[in-house]
Amino acid sequence: SSIEETDIFTPKWTADGLIPAIVQDAEKGDVLMMAWMSEDSLAKTLETGETWFWSRSRKTLWHKGGTSGNVQRVRRIVVDCDQDCLLIFVEQCGEAVACHTGRRSCFYRVLEKDGKNLLKI
Repeated sequence: SSIEETDIFTPKWTADGLIPAIVQDAEKGDVLMMAWMSEDSLAKTLETGETWFWSRSRKTLWHKGGTSGNVQRVRRIVVDCDQDCLLIFVEQCGEAVACHTGRRSCFYRVLEKDGKNLLKI
């Protein structure tokens, strides 16, 4: 289909008007977090150069690091082939913490082979 080769950004929003965004450290390459973006949060991200997301639980925009100081400066945004997911390369600022638990990454547990237990890394 032509969507894989188009130069026009035509995102496939969910029924809720959201698109998943994976955030990756631009220098180190590690995945820091995944969050949802709305049209408004994507527009604010492009306007400010820092990440903004949509909180599904609070039903509001949120500026990543707005209160903690651990903002994410956007270096590049990549769109997947189906235009239904974003990959955002950032410089993680402040204490270099992306997760609300105080960890660098939200991905700090490994699912063990039994499919039931998690191992913290």
